[in-house]
Amino acid sequence: MSKLMGLINLEHEHEFLEELTYFRCGAAAPFAGRYRLIDFTLSNMVKTNITEVAIFTSRKYRSLMDHLGTGGDWELARRHGGLFILPPDWNDPTDISRGDLRHFHNNRDYFHRSKAEHVLISGSQFIANTSYDKAFQHHLDTDADVTLITTSIQENLPEHTAQLRVEKDENGRVTNMTNDQNNHEVFSNAYIIKKDVLIDLVDQCIAFHRDHLLLHGVKENISKLNVRTFQYEGYSFFVNSVESFFRHNMNLLHPDAYHNLFFNNSYVKTKISNQPPVKYRHTSDVKDSLLANGCVIDGDISNSVIFRGVEVHKGAVIKNSIIMQRCIIEEGVHLENVILDKDVKITGGQKFMGSPEKPFIVAKRKVI
Repeated sequence: MSKLMGLINLEHEHEFLEELTYFRCGAAAPFAGRYRLIDFTLSNMVKTNITEVAIFTSRKYRSLMDHLGTGGDWELARRHGGLFILPPDWNDPTDISRGDLRHFHNNRDYFHRSKAEHVLISGSQFIANTSYDKAFQHHLDTDADVTLITTSIQENLPEHTAQLRVEKDENGRVTNMTNDQNNHEVFSNAYIIKKDVLIDLVDQCIAFHRDHLLLHGVKENISKLNVRTFQYEGYSFFVNSVESFFRHNMNLLHPDAYHNLFFNNSYVKTKISNQPPVKYRHTSDVKDSLLANGCVIDGDISNSVIFRGVEVHKGAVIKNSIIMQRCIIEEGVHLENVILDKDVKITGGQKFMGSPEKPFIVAKRKVI
């Protein structure tokens, strides 16, 4: 079988999580108690036996680099191949490329030195636990230039509004990518492309002063390319706003959703943190919640996601909330529909309330 290489392109994923992306890119946002959003994309690539993965970063990538390290937790710390974090490095004064094409142009050697003939390109906002083996085989069987990985949605939710929809002819060939909200075949922002086609499209787009490989390279050349689709039928969702981030974290408190995401395939890999189990003291009362290791709980928690190392003091009440790493909740605090970023301290006796559609957010390292 032809070899596949991976690319996670974060250029067009801007600060979509508001306060949660003040100090980090969206791909590095914590999720589900112990993960980051990028863990799902990266794990899916590793499960596809991809041994060389590059990440195009553009801004606020220190947290991402700290999380990924050498890639060893994803089995990507390798002598040959491995993980390549490629921040912007524009040193060519004659370079006229723009947008994500600058990344492709300035990191051309990443593609040239690989023996892979195909590239799997993805963002970090499509959350699923899968491998792309079947999609890659379909790509090879149809001799496609590009294979778009799609998912079929039952209803339009707010996070689907910005996603492209795929139209096909009777032979299964893609004829258009639109924003038609009546079309329920949604593009996941992951696609497989022949490497030589990729390089040709990059050169063509740069020559015509374009700035987006997918929109100006693939979409505008659909009639000239053999573009196919592969529909992913497993459990999946998009996280591209605070509302979708909050709702999908809360959905994982339902056993069926948690099982569908984490137990229908092999493990989602993340950075290992060796901390003791949760300590529930005699004054604690915890119901319908997800707690990560290292927490010390003296207060009341219900229907909430609690990340590693959180301290909840006696008399504190947390409902329908997301509390990230190493937060300290002092006595008498009441939190409801709240998101606390990492290292936040809420001093005693305070009350904060949001709504499921607009949770109250506190940026990291605040003391309130």
